Amino acid sequence: MTTVLLACGIFFACLYGGSFVFSGHGYSGPVSEHFDGERFYNQNRSAQHDFKTFLTWVTNRNRGSWQEHVTDNGPGPRPPARVASGQLLVTPVGHSTFLIQADGVNILTDPVWSERASPVSFAGPRRVQAPGLRLKDLPAINLILISHNHYDHLDLPTLHKLARSHRPQVVTTLGNKELIEKTGFDNMTELDWWQQTALPGGMRITCVPAQHFSGRGMRDSYKTLWGGFVLESMAGPIYFAGDTGYGEHFQEIVRRFGPLRLAFLPIGAYKPEWFMWPGHMGPEGALKAHGELKARTSIAMHFGTFPLGDDGQHEAVDALRAGIEKTAMQGSQFLVPDWGRAIQMR
Repeated sequence: MTTVLLACGIFFACLYGGSFVFSGHGYSGPVSEHFDGERFYNQNRSAQHDFKTFLTWVTNRNRGSWQEHVTDNGPGPRPPARVASGQLLVTPVGHSTFLIQADGVNILTDPVWSERASPVSFAGPRRVQAPGLRLKDLPAINLILISHNHYDHLDLPTLHKLARSHRPQVVTTLGNKELIEKTGFDNMTELDWWQQTALPGGMRITCVPAQHFSGRGMRDSYKTLWGGFVLESMAGPIYFAGDTGYGEHFQEIVRRFGPLRLAFLPIGAYKPEWFMWPGHMGPEGALKAHGELKARTSIAMHFGTFPLGDDGQHEAVDALRAGIEKTAMQGSQFLVPDWGRAIQMR
């Protein structure tokens, strides 16, 4: 029975970000419109998961095709030390990890360089796309953004290495500070939805809502917050969505910040849609969000690196490209990144 429970816990942890064995930390704070004193909620209260629904999916899976070997095209070139005010350079690393260079500030999003998105090293979704940059080739990192505590977004081994070599400021959502501090960081900021903090170089960051969930253990589902971030820079507002399903929060974001200069939007781990819709949007939802956000450029993320949902390795990208061909982009663009190859924003 213990072995079965452990296997099920690892399976859920690795495939959909929460485990029924490996416990995480919870948040303690005042009640709010999305926190009842114990657990957080999405704005759409129907967008919640339970174990029964998960078991229905697990016992009826129809997985798409993923390669077993790792694709490694070699690391991309070493990025510049920094870029000037008003300039914006993005280097895609893999999954939801990006190096954003703007206004002289170097930012990493949800950094994961590990071989597996898992609480253990011997099981769980294995990386099939090598990181586009080597850790040792990173410029001095000023800021790390961590959107939530799932294993494919909050990777403790990677954070240990970054804490030793860079020691940047870390901005995350409520409840994650205690866990992240154990990796060696001492400059931590936790934000609730719509809370802001100032950054180096005159930038400002706001935590914004996402439609998702959290959990690293059997008793901590929904006990830490999830979210995205908007960076206000000289180049314009930059939105990192984190992990999210499609929801009304996109309309709220554009109302507050205006048309976006750049949006990072997830497209993968969206099948089966009847199960994944509360927490993962697919290409169709991402294209709709791109339009609602009035983004000049969007960059796809959360695809083709770790096998997490039932969509195949290339399915999300193929569907996105097909959708782009049918959509009037109205002068905007939605890019599929080439891992390790920098994108100079014009």
